[in-house]
Amino acid sequence: MVKKHAKYQQGDVLLFPVQEVQGKKINKKPLAEGEVTGHSHQVKGDYTMYEKDGVMYLKAESACTVVHEEHGTISINPGSYQIGIVREYDYALEEARQVRD
Repeated sequence: MVKKHAKYQQGDVLLFPVQEVQGKKINKKPLAEGEVTGHSHQVKGDYTMYEKDGVMYLKAESACTVVHEEHGTISINPGSYQIGIVREYDYALEEARQVRD
């Protein structure tokens, strides 16, 4: 059983629960596309995507799944989520960057 207000992670993609989605409705697209492999994190189910100031949001009307060719499928509960990408810090270059999938 998945927690009602859980934070979800699949590979380098994070889904944070939010009270409500923000921004304008956008066409459905992958949550993230792999820069190295070309694989993508895809949502399957009844959902809508939104974008505001470069941040994407997802509103799942019912339980959905997130699939990826190299990661296990995860289930997410109905609700509103902000979509994020895991970041890593390179101490040699002294910079933070998105994890490359």
